[in-house]
Amino acid sequence: MHEQIREGFDVFVHDGDKAFGAVREVAPQRRPEIVIYVENAGDFTVPTSAIIDVQAEKVVLDCGKLGMDLRRAIGHAHDSEDPRIP
Repeated sequence: MHEQIREGFDVFVHDGDKAFGAVREVAPQRRPEIVIYVENAGDFTVPTSAIIDVQAEKVVLDCGKLGMDLRRAIGHAHDSEDPRIP
């Protein structure tokens, strides 16, 4: 990873996609994980082993290493957005 993860960084499953959430907490209680907020779903804990890359204040995750509940939340993160607004 090229950059230290900080609270507020955007979170993606593919670089270039629309962010689905943001980092809330890094290494809570010194555990190798981050807490992310997913839009429309709340907070989820992600192991650092699921992080592919960190750069330009973006965290990219390996979707294959995420739990089904988090994957479902990511899939619905933008459901409440108005599609007419770019």
